[in-house]
Amino acid sequence: MTTALGDKRLWLGIGVSIALLALLFRSVDLGELLRAFRGIQGIWLLPAVALTMIGYVVRAVRWKYLLSPLKQTSFANLVSATLIGYMANNLLPARLGELVRAYVLGEREGIDTGAVVATLVIDRLADGFTVLLLLVAAVFTLRLPPGSEAAQQGLVVGGYVTLGLYVAVVVFMILLRRNTLRTLRLLERLLRPFPARVAEKIIPFLGAFIDGARITSHRGERLALVTTSLVIWVLAFLPIHCVLRAFGMDFPLSVSLFILVLLVFAVMVPASPGYVGTYHAACVYGLLALGVPRETALSVAIVIHGIGFFPVIGVGLVCLWRENLSLAALGRRAAR
Repeated sequence: MTTALGDKRLWLGIGVSIALLALLFRSVDLGELLRAFRGIQGIWLLPAVALTMIGYVVRAVRWKYLLSPLKQTSFANLVSATLIGYMANNLLPARLGELVRAYVLGEREGIDTGAVVATLVIDRLADGFTVLLLLVAAVFTLRLPPGSEAAQQGLVVGGYVTLGLYVAVVVFMILLRRNTLRTLRLLERLLRPFPARVAEKIIPFLGAFIDGARITSHRGERLALVTTSLVIWVLAFLPIHCVLRAFGMDFPLSVSLFILVLLVFAVMVPASPGYVGTYHAACVYGLLALGVPRETALSVAIVIHGIGFFPVIGVGLVCLWRENLSLAALGRRAAR
């Protein structure tokens, strides 16, 4: 059943990606697209790549603080697992890279995978609430051209939806932590329509998950969690700003913030591995709302995606080779 469900998700994502790419390229003048690429000021792409890769290292730093209630982990193992996980996210379907990341570190550090996954859930919640802050900043600092009111309203609606999802996850985690037995019994009842082996896997996994769903009690480490979360997302929108400058666009930082928020929403939509199509569409339509020509917007989207896609794949594969691991085997393990 798991394999069939995974196959359906994969084909759904591929279908969404193909449809969006066809829509994006349908009315594009390829000559203008090539001219836009030829006009790139390559010097701006170097800091974009460097800042992107530094962002992964800062993510490993934050992860170390999230894991501190469980174990003082090796920073080298954290960086390696982070890079392998993000590489896998770009190559495997259904965001399996998150589970790959948890499995790799769990094996290296001798921590239960469920507990490691719990720290990654908190990691993503921290990301979510930081992005919501960025969304508020974008809404109040960015003024789109006349006629783009729908895009601005869409940002607000997207923010409310995202907030609702994150609040629901937080509530579930609080209930699971404070009323573990009741919450697990409720979950067992909800899982009754499914095969028994589903509950047999999920319930023990949640037991380990509860153990990992803890935040450090040290004030300094909590402050470090907040600080690294902000740094991570500053390092996420600065590369976008660099790419815009590479194309000769002297937009304020609020525009890069606006594009970043759209990209965050885009990766939530089912797509092929690497978020092909959804990522590009979010960037293109965001820039179109700002009056950027379609061909230039598409070339910017391709470059931004490439900077977030290829460098981490290259470094992640090197880490995979050094760890003597197989991506295919990790993908199968994560899917199970």
